Amino acid sequence: MNNFLYGIIDIITYFHTYFLSLNDSYEANFTDKQLHFIVIGVIGMIMIFIVHPLFTLLAKSGHVLAISWIYVFTLIILLTFAIEIGQKVTHTGVMDFNDIVFGVWGFMLMFLIFAVVRGIIKGIIKLIKNR
Repeated sequence: MNNFLYGIIDIITYFHTYFLSLNDSYEANFTDKQLHFIVIGVIGMIMIFIVHPLFTLLAKSGHVLAISWIYVFTLIILLTFAIEIGQKVTHTGVMDFNDIVFGVWGFMLMFLIFAVVRGIIKGIIKLIKNR
């Protein structure tokens, strides 16, 4: 887990240094806060341009549950990372990447069971209505 987090930190540090060097090279004189404002804003907008059409398509085709799944899956990833990082910082547990993997798989399995049960119930209702 430590190697994974340090790898992410290395990637973030690389880009942070790169953007700071661009700032210095072009004498833009943006502060660190202003660079965060711009870079995170741009990343967020790129994500909106990707996610919004996808969610619009899913909603129009009646796949609202898929939207809910994507949203909750994202929150589960965030939550599991937050728990593991919190354990590392507070020394209340052992930070372990496998805990994240098993937590995410737990959600995915439980959602699969839910989806199957939901599908069966919807199928039965549809059969009853068609009779």
